[in-house]
Amino acid sequence: MAFDKFREECGIFGIFNHPEAANLTYLGLYALQHRGQESAGIVSSDGQALHLEKGMGLVADVFTEPRLRRLPGALAIGHVRYSTTGSSQLKNAQPILAGYRRGAVALAHNGNLVNAQVLREDLEGQGAIFSSTSDSEVVVHLIARAKAADLPEAVAEALLQVRGAFTLGIMNEEELIGVRDPYGFRPLSLARLGDAWVLASETCAFDLVGAEFVRDVEPGEVVRITRDGVTSYRPFATVLPAQCIFEYIYFSRPDSLLFGQNVARVRKALGRQLAREHPVEADVVIPVPDSGVPAALGYAQQSGIPFDHGLIRNHYVGRTFIEPQQSIRHFGVKVKLNAVRDLLEGKRVVVVDDSIVRGTTSRKIVSMLRGAGAREVHMRISSPPTVSPCYYGIDTPTRKELIASTHDPAEICRYIRADSLGYLSLQGLMRAVGKDVGFCAACFTENYPVSFPGEDRTQLSLFERV
Repeated sequence: MAFDKFREECGIFGIFNHPEAANLTYLGLYALQHRGQESAGIVSSDGQALHLEKGMGLVADVFTEPRLRRLPGALAIGHVRYSTTGSSQLKNAQPILAGYRRGAVALAHNGNLVNAQVLREDLEGQGAIFSSTSDSEVVVHLIARAKAADLPEAVAEALLQVRGAFTLGIMNEEELIGVRDPYGFRPLSLARLGDAWVLASETCAFDLVGAEFVRDVEPGEVVRITRDGVTSYRPFATVLPAQCIFEYIYFSRPDSLLFGQNVARVRKALGRQLAREHPVEADVVIPVPDSGVPAALGYAQQSGIPFDHGLIRNHYVGRTFIEPQQSIRHFGVKVKLNAVRDLLEGKRVVVVDDSIVRGTTSRKIVSMLRGAGAREVHMRISSPPTVSPCYYGIDTPTRKELIASTHDPAEICRYIRADSLGYLSLQGLMRAVGKDVGFCAACFTENYPVSFPGEDRTQLSLFERV
């Protein structure tokens, strides 16, 4: 079953100067598991050579004790990945490890390069051989071909040729590099752990390993970590940042500090603003778990309507499961969510979710709530209508598959069979976040910060053949 949500592509973790680098990277990837569940990998350095272990599946499935013991050294980077349909293959798992004339380099990437096809065709025309279908490998080839004398300069030379979203963790035998593209689409933060330095896509990974958050890697910044400490470079032209607003709405963990604010606090503010914009008389506010919980709490606080957990999520469901031959109504949703009849029967229910993508899941949830005895079902969405695909590293449907691209809220309400439907306004979203500049909201506005080739297609995937 394709659950009706956007999917984040990747999570990155890196650590320099710690005797248990691989073990801490393993833990860091645990904290970032929500950013990718299809493959995981770690590269470590013992100062002489790079060592790679990666595989398909969850972090706990990929990394056994024997595999971690094969990752010696005090420097490591790790990666978790969610792929698009049809491209879940080991050859596309990261980090990517390659040898070239200066030694070895490993790279972990979160984002999407919109000019990857052109760059790849040019490289292949010059004789380059690719071992994966990932556009991340394009960056590795560009680094290997750079004329610069050291790794940071080679990275800058390579990245000045690419366009799009790229947050990177890069390492060789002796140093660790973190990069955010000039727009800062995807997050990356820096922390200290004693004498060690740590990079991660989200600060929740720092909490797990006991590292102390220092600061975000800024949009357009390259940080180089060596025995001499952290050095900052600014090789890119300055542009207005366009950090992904959906990281606040859905992707990041609620306990993370993101773009200077706690994610749970922002999501509660989204819910409070949603209650101001779309009030309704009701008996109970319930979330679609887990991502809808903070916004539902905010809605309940603002409206004065009691909050409760009327939908219970099964946390032990994998990405695929075997359906029974005999049809069970709404089986796909019911295996993940179950309605609590004792809380819902005879009640007027406000159900809060973070987004509606295709609308199919919302329709099934409304039906489930009515089946549990709800007298009225009022759907509230803590983001604006999603009308456009993302081309910057998120797995999204085509434009025609996004229900809000062709239907207005009244039509969507009729389709999902709710008594009412209210979306948070774009102005309300920005008010809740606390500022109206510095974010990419192209999925709501169609105003893309970086142009891309083609229209009405899925994102230019990190993992599809280019």
